[in-house]
Amino acid sequence: MEDHAAMTLQQLQYFLAAVQHGSFSAAAEELHLAQPSLSEQIRRLEAELGSPLFSRGGRGLQLTEAGRRLRPHAERVLAEAEQARASVRAVSDMVAGTLSFGTFGNAPYHLLSDLVQDFKTRHPAVRVRLTGLNSSTVAEAVREGQLEAGLIILPVDARGLEVRPLVRDEIVFLSRDAARVRQPMTIERLVEAPLILYDARWGSDDPARRQLVERAQQAGVPLEPDIEVEYVETALELAARGLGDTIAPTAIGLGRAFARRLAPAAFDPPLHDTFALVHRRGARLSPATRAFMAVAEKRIVGMVERLREARAA
Repeated sequence: MEDHAAMTLQQLQYFLAAVQHGSFSAAAEELHLAQPSLSEQIRRLEAELGSPLFSRGGRGLQLTEAGRRLRPHAERVLAEAEQARASVRAVSDMVAGTLSFGTFGNAPYHLLSDLVQDFKTRHPAVRVRLTGLNSSTVAEAVREGQLEAGLIILPVDARGLEVRPLVRDEIVFLSRDAARVRQPMTIERLVEAPLILYDARWGSDDPARRQLVERAQQAGVPLEPDIEVEYVETALELAARGLGDTIAPTAIGLGRAFARRLAPAAFDPPLHDTFALVHRRGARLSPATRAFMAVAEKRIVGMVERLREARAA
């Protein structure tokens, strides 16, 4: 018994070309094929359907009843296939579609605004959706395939991820009490301060908190913040009101207006946020995601470098 292959779009295309031109030879010429190749595909299509599609008489090709019934279905299938191809091309060419990208929750507002503006200037038809509450949740969403990629702060659980570190930003201790910032801040002195920490929901999963916890464990001292809040802005505002001391990356903390009431001190040893781009290991990224990652890298590196220069001036 002959093994028949499943019907293909190519076979339907050849069938419609033969209908349009009235002969296999004319259809093959139009499609730039050898006639035997086209004839063989039509024969396989007839075998798959179990019925001849053409009656081959002296007046050229004539559709059988089966051929007449197949024709509108073939036209509709090929039209839908072309629409599908056009839809995918639109996304590939970045003239349509939606970009979903993860960012850490305390990402500077001006950074995100600049990212979106740069991207939309180049690709105005692509819709942009930025999401993420914390670097650890962004990393998990990328690992699970819910997001293609994200901009995060290290360290995170990197299982199944490609991680590309970009640049480091120094984390500083901030206080209204000038006496507390006269010398670099050690973990032993930090745990004695009335400490306000942000990212309360994520606790030790937050990258900055994770580094502090590791230092406290190594030093054998407990890290117990006096106040925990969700947002870095809230922590800075409370510290500016004199309710305690806090920490913040320079890219985020020192740019806030109320942070000017706070004096900074470096950590000993220095403490850093490391910005990184992540995507799932082995995943093929869409053109829109690759383009957004390139913009993100340029913006985050430029922002941190400008802050370094401003502090050194």
